[in-house]
Amino acid sequence: MSVLTRDEAQTRAQLLDVHRYTIELDLTTGDETFDSRTVVRFTTRADHADTDTFVEIKPAELRSVTLDGQPLDPETLDGNRLPLKNLTAGEHELRVEAAMRYSRTGEGMHRFTDPTDGETYVYTQLFMDDVQRVFAAFDQPDLKAVFDLSVRAPEGWTVLANGITEQLGDGHWRAATTPLISTYLVAVAAGPWHSVRTEHRGLPFGLHCRRSLAPHLDQDADELIEVTRACFDRYHEKFDEPYPFDSYDQAFVPEFNAGAMENPGLVTFRDEFVYRSAVTDTERQTRAMVIAHEMAHMWFGDLVTLRWWDDIWLNESFAEYMGYQTCAEATRFTDTWTDFGVARKAWGYDADQRPSTHPVAPEAVDDTAAALLNFDGISYAKGASALRQLVAWLGEKDFLAGINTHFARHKFANATLADFIDSLAANTERDVHAWADTWLRTTGVDTLTPAVTPGENGTYNLTVDRAGSRPHRIAVGLYDQDLGDNEGHLALRARLDLDVPHTDPQPIGKRPALLLLNDGDLTYAKVRFDPESFETVRKGLAGLPDPLTRAVVWNALRDAVRDGELAATAYLEAARTHLPHETDLALVQGVLAFATAQIAPRYLTPEERPAALATLSALCRDLIRRTEDGDNPGLRLIAVRHFIDVAAHPDTIAAWLADGTVPGGPELDPELRWRVLGRLAVLGAVDEAAIAAELERDPSATGQEGAARCRAALPDEEAKARAWAAMFATDDSTDLSNYLFTATAQGFWQPEQADLVRQYVPRYYADAVAVAARRGPAIADAAGRWAFPAHAVDADTLRLGEDCLRDGEPIPALRRKLVDQLDDLARALRVREG
Repeated sequence: MSVLTRDEAQTRAQLLDVHRYTIELDLTTGDETFDSRTVVRFTTRADHADTDTFVEIKPAELRSVTLDGQPLDPETLDGNRLPLKNLTAGEHELRVEAAMRYSRTGEGMHRFTDPTDGETYVYTQLFMDDVQRVFAAFDQPDLKAVFDLSVRAPEGWTVLANGITEQLGDGHWRAATTPLISTYLVAVAAGPWHSVRTEHRGLPFGLHCRRSLAPHLDQDADELIEVTRACFDRYHEKFDEPYPFDSYDQAFVPEFNAGAMENPGLVTFRDEFVYRSAVTDTERQTRAMVIAHEMAHMWFGDLVTLRWWDDIWLNESFAEYMGYQTCAEATRFTDTWTDFGVARKAWGYDADQRPSTHPVAPEAVDDTAAALLNFDGISYAKGASALRQLVAWLGEKDFLAGINTHFARHKFANATLADFIDSLAANTERDVHAWADTWLRTTGVDTLTPAVTPGENGTYNLTVDRAGSRPHRIAVGLYDQDLGDNEGHLALRARLDLDVPHTDPQPIGKRPALLLLNDGDLTYAKVRFDPESFETVRKGLAGLPDPLTRAVVWNALRDAVRDGELAATAYLEAARTHLPHETDLALVQGVLAFATAQIAPRYLTPEERPAALATLSALCRDLIRRTEDGDNPGLRLIAVRHFIDVAAHPDTIAAWLADGTVPGGPELDPELRWRVLGRLAVLGAVDEAAIAAELERDPSATGQEGAARCRAALPDEEAKARAWAAMFATDDSTDLSNYLFTATAQGFWQPEQADLVRQYVPRYYADAVAVAARRGPAIADAAGRWAFPAHAVDADTLRLGEDCLRDGEPIPALRRKLVDQLDDLARALRVREG
């Protein structure tokens, strides 16, 4: 299949104006394929007459094609391109009839049968270039059109789409005509949905999930609707342009690859957001932020759409920034920036220090395959951080004025970075063009290091060394020991605004116990401590009064470990000392996640791992004891989860499973039961019979994934061979879905089983290349992310990976993942070597 290049898209945009698609889908033709009939009405511009172009489609069978009533030969289809030759100036009508394949990888039209009740659901994910899997299209974002969609579905199904849908009888449904939108934003979701419907500001709102999740959606429906309404209202306060579509449906769909997708009027979410088991308030906050993020896209991305994929940041960075900011302003989740700081920002920092880094706004993205790789921590977290810095520098009033100018100039059309900067410049005297060049066109993370020097009369001065090239507007926190407090708390003396770089030393008065750069986390940079401040952090981190301040400190410690400047064991000691006193759930979760997923299995040697697990187990025990009174169930849940994950001996968690509860709570819900069983499988304390019994108890889709994860984790040669074959065998009829592939991969590699799986490390590279080439980008991403032998931190794994990159010809999606994994592996080796 050919990917679309930027040059080809520009040429086609100069040639054509696309007006309307009329699409008929028949979902009643069987389990493998559906029928697709498309009529495209477009115009060839007079100055480009007698020119050739093409339309894209990826059919199982291309049945017929007519252009202006004249048949075209279906055999001329070349991969995914159907040539249209010698187009005359004026209007044209293209008709295409085809059978299209359902997907099991979350791309195109994904089909899922719920193992709980046997009900089937389908939904589209047409992002980037997957519309071709569903209907014929001129598939690029700047050829917007209106869409008329009709669907024939099995009896008892409901069909959802971008506009309000109407049931016509005999399984036929018709959606309202859309405004001008891009092809990748067309959406359909069909099945026997359970729906919760309401209205807000005269528009129909809906929540939808599969029937087996109905009780769980109903339980959270009030919260979901409240968050949706609050964000909707807040965006109408921020934006002059009203919501541009006729309805707002949110469908929670199975086996979804992303967190969510901003289809106009029909946002699709992964249905893990319909919680079957207990979750923390931070997880609920994350769900609320995703709702706010996707709603922001109705303006950023859907109303005004990027012209080409080099401006992905115009979609994702804005939605990320607006999602966190609006959630903090409009919902009960007022501390979202703390979670951003400790979770999302680290994603951006890590991505920006790898060889695969790229500018937030790259100069050019050559084709769609390259564009797909840029949906990463840079386009999301770094871009959102840059916008937060822009607001700090520009002021929110001028920032919002620029946004509203942008909407007014480009609504229902396409825009570029230059267009956006011009809109900002129209509303401020600041040089936003220079800001964009330094922040959006460059790569890497600046590092800010303070120097505190004596001044006059017992006072001190601050200078800041900047390793990097960007200007930063930051706050500097000056903290003193709280002399009236025996708990070691630190008191904020002052928070100074500072522009970096700066030339003159900044007076700071008496020497603070802690001087913290980027207090409030308004810029994107790594920060370091002067020696006295580090000593204060080591002893008194938990005594800092604000969780966002503590997030900045924890990020600085994390960065220092990854850069080899702080021993991994020192990070564990800080966690052991301070987490028992931490009150913010996002911080506890973030620190434990880094310690359990990176420090214990990767940055420490196998010989050091048992001591690390013992430290983490003791820490989790402390948190469990601290929450025995039941007043912080979220903290207790985090502690229980991580205690299970780091258990070195089976006795305690096996007793929990047998009793169905942790003493003092919580009871083991499905998520915790599978978590315990997974760890027991790693430790060799369960067998296939126990896994099968648990699956009979929980036969849901999540249960199927849990069983796959547990079976792959068993320390048994036959179990490992079966799991490997399930992931990488070449029998299309038994291919795992995207979620079952991921679950199997998550179970397969375990640090405790390094000797058992050693033979699979060299096999991984060739098998991953083959499965990625056969099954496409979604499975390539899963194979590179989850099936990579991340535990094997040694020179041989690195050498084999480098050989694969040089000689193995991985497809772009897998190549990018391997580049990142190998860089992380090399970093872990450097940290180990000290």
